[in-house]
Amino acid sequence: MSWENNVRKVEPYVAGEQPKRKDIIKLNTNECPYPPAPGVAKKAAEMQCDDLRLYPDMNGEKLVNALADYYQVSPDNLFVGIGSDDVLAMAFLTFFNSDKPILFPDITYSFYDVWANLYRIPYELCPLTEDFRINKEDYLKPNGGIIFPNPNAPTGVLESIELVEEIIKANPDVVVIVDEAYVDFGGQSVVPLIEKYENLLVVQTFSKSRAMAGMRIGFAMGSKKLIDYLKDAKFSFNSYTLNMPTIEMGVEAVEDDKYFKEITGKIIATRERMKKEMAELGFSFTDSKTNFLFATHKEKPAKEIFEAMKEQGIYVRYWNKPRINNHLRITIGTDEQMDRMIAFLKDYLG
Repeated sequence: MSWENNVRKVEPYVAGEQPKRKDIIKLNTNECPYPPAPGVAKKAAEMQCDDLRLYPDMNGEKLVNALADYYQVSPDNLFVGIGSDDVLAMAFLTFFNSDKPILFPDITYSFYDVWANLYRIPYELCPLTEDFRINKEDYLKPNGGIIFPNPNAPTGVLESIELVEEIIKANPDVVVIVDEAYVDFGGQSVVPLIEKYENLLVVQTFSKSRAMAGMRIGFAMGSKKLIDYLKDAKFSFNSYTLNMPTIEMGVEAVEDDKYFKEITGKIIATRERMKKEMAELGFSFTDSKTNFLFATHKEKPAKEIFEAMKEQGIYVRYWNKPRINNHLRITIGTDEQMDRMIAFLKDYLG
């Protein structure tokens, strides 16, 4: 018998391309175009190598407390992990153990089905409407758990708190996870609902709005019971969630709220300007409340535009998948980067 018969085989998640070229405009992975808060660099410069010989605090207590203060929740309602992918993967492992399928949208973050397949969790895709919105009725049937981003990715569409609460309220016997990776760019968080619904887990990240994708910080907020179960699973998998420099620099990012609002405000303003300028070039898109646009052109196929932009060193995201194979996901960069992209598109589209 071959040893390969006992291998857990799974088709892995494919992240956006990380090109080696330096002379590019990188708008394909939804990273923040601005640096982290100034205190992050200051803290990094102050750290001593001798500090690294000791294990970090396994609870990340200093960062947990900073986040708890910021979001006005108890530290008992908060869990930190190595990026929101780590937090979500642990949540799948911890909470989705029913024989019934978990539910999530057919157009959404493409890691969800990967985790489901990895952990052998049955799942069912719920089709978004023609305008890429959640159909509430799809989530009112028996299931083993629910997860969806709000705003959604890659569509950028924001659902109302009222709709989200209806889904949570209708599913008291399963855990409902709301992935709020992009909520800081114009959305309204459902974190206040964790006091009302014991089965709600809200997940956020430092990778987008706090400009720290390279540090890998994610966190979840929920009832104490949910968080305790999540910790039990995580500490059985890896007892040290975040390294010491990440904890220290993460605190600096949380405490500089003025800078946080400044860079998210810049990105929102640039996004709204791009909607107008790209519409003039024949593009249409959803009313994005994220740090990207989900765009399609009235004449030129998305794949052709994608390849032409890439040749010019402008990287955006394209999926050759049903329903979205004529769309591009374009991260909002600096004003200078977006102006260069618009200049290229004007020339390319004639």
